[in-house]
Amino acid sequence: MIGCLSIILMSCDLSETAVPDADSSKNSTIQEDSADYVWNESDVIPITLADKASAIAGTGASISGNVITITQPGTYSLTGMLSNGQVIVNSNDSGLVRLLLKGVNITTATSAPVYIKKATKVIIVLTDYSKNYLTDGSSYVYDNATEEEPNATLFSKENLTIYGNGALTVTGKFNDGISSKDGLIIRGGTLNVTAADDGIRGKDYLYAAGSDITVNSVGDGLKSDKEDDSARGYVIIDSGTFNITSGSDGISAKTNLTINDGTFNITSGKGSNYTISSDASAKGLKGLTSLTIKNGTFNINSSDDCLHSNGSLSIANGSMTLSSGDDGMHAPTAITINDGDITIAKSYEGIESKLITVNTGTINVTASNDAINATAGTTAGGTEQNDGSYLYIKGGTLIASCANGDAIDSNGNIVMTGGTVLAHGPTSQPEEAVDFNGSFIMNGGFFIGAGPNTNMIKSSSTASSQSNLSVYFSGTSGNGGFSGGGSTSGSSLSAGTLFHLQDASGNNLVTFKPARAYSYILFSSSALKTGSTYSIYTGGSCTGILNNGLYTGGTYSNGTLKKSVTLSTSSTVNTVSL
Repeated sequence: MIGCLSIILMSCDLSETAVPDADSSKNSTIQEDSADYVWNESDVIPITLADKASAIAGTGASISGNVITITQPGTYSLTGMLSNGQVIVNSNDSGLVRLLLKGVNITTATSAPVYIKKATKVIIVLTDYSKNYLTDGSSYVYDNATEEEPNATLFSKENLTIYGNGALTVTGKFNDGISSKDGLIIRGGTLNVTAADDGIRGKDYLYAAGSDITVNSVGDGLKSDKEDDSARGYVIIDSGTFNITSGSDGISAKTNLTINDGTFNITSGKGSNYTISSDASAKGLKGLTSLTIKNGTFNINSSDDCLHSNGSLSIANGSMTLSSGDDGMHAPTAITINDGDITIAKSYEGIESKLITVNTGTINVTASNDAINATAGTTAGGTEQNDGSYLYIKGGTLIASCANGDAIDSNGNIVMTGGTVLAHGPTSQPEEAVDFNGSFIMNGGFFIGAGPNTNMIKSSSTASSQSNLSVYFSGTSGNGGFSGGGSTSGSSLSAGTLFHLQDASGNNLVTFKPARAYSYILFSSSALKTGSTYSIYTGGSCTGILNNGLYTGGTYSNGTLKKSVTLSTSSTVNTVSL
């Protein structure tokens, strides 16, 4: 952390100039120094803005009509209004230009109201309680036609920082709202940005902390898009509140998107009920190289993936409510969930990656195709061959529900060593509660799944160390491990019909209420013991607490005893037909 500075601020407002809580380890990456946020009030050069009557009380800047040009490093305070004017920073000298906005309202018909053309670095300070407004027109006359610059309401060709406790409203009618062609730091303040294209853009990087940001954009909300440089094009968010409505991606990074904390309310591409074109992108959060979430509160409603990476996705913690017109989470290399409270309320595929690892947390997934899909990618014509993908469940609680696809699907393998899994399968074949092309190794945890009549029924593999039980109703039968061998005669039990299993002493092992009609149950628990006898009931009622189909506590009664079965002493796989 940056320590206190041994400097006397002669007549300075400390609330404006206090050193922020910056991580010094980032200073070599983002262009930031503790001295950026400290100035001496006696050195400030006041600039008063007024149509054809602007005034400068000092040196370092000049006036031509309604255009104020700052040509030297220093600290300048700006107040007043320009109805068709501009503030330009064009300093050839080495040093920091600091602009203190103390209540400005600048409108420019054909260019950027604030245009940072040249400087070592510029910091815009939103002073306490100030309200500041920048508005452009719907067409520009470029200062540099070759580069089409400037092209944003607040435009910088240099590293730019926005800092303070005041407010800034940016209305971008031409293109972007706020844009830096180098790095952009937003540290504090209340920003309200409307943009004809992207809301806030830092080309090399975008870093945000402690801000309250609202963006309404036709393009991306927040982005960094440096091409051909793996060390840049990233977004880091440490904290803040972000309310984003975007036509394209909510927050997008060309390389890595890292969120350490914050509150995020994002609607992208008109939300999950809207279908975008195949060549468009309207993700909620997108980090093309990686997406890392360490904490935060997320409410994302996107017509495309809610969380997306072309590489890996990692979630350490956080609270998430996701609704997607496509995937809830998508990353082809790996998705790792270490903790968190995650609800994917709507999706085509809930969580999709080649390697999916759930270590702990509560994950509740609803999908129209596969709720959980471990896959190495789509093979033309489909395949039932093991593609090397893996789903690892090591802890936590996973609820997977799918109306038309598999609740849990791995084109490769499933390994469960801990946690709780509730799989609510579809109503009709050939989809299943659990589908896999390799093996399903059950070495720990609590698993129960319900699915429909199908000749593709699978239970856990014989290599499992924990006993499991496959129960087939209505004339169905399974082969105890891999696809094929089942009969589809008979009718299913209706949705909500309880499945209950108890031991010889009447102790409850599970009371489950499937969300849809079902004809088989897959169950495994450490409570299942080889050589022990268990009774299977259906129907009835339970006085316990119902959570996502699973009852805890209470008393089960009035069910119908279907069969008592004794578990094998020679195999962990046990199959019973009713």
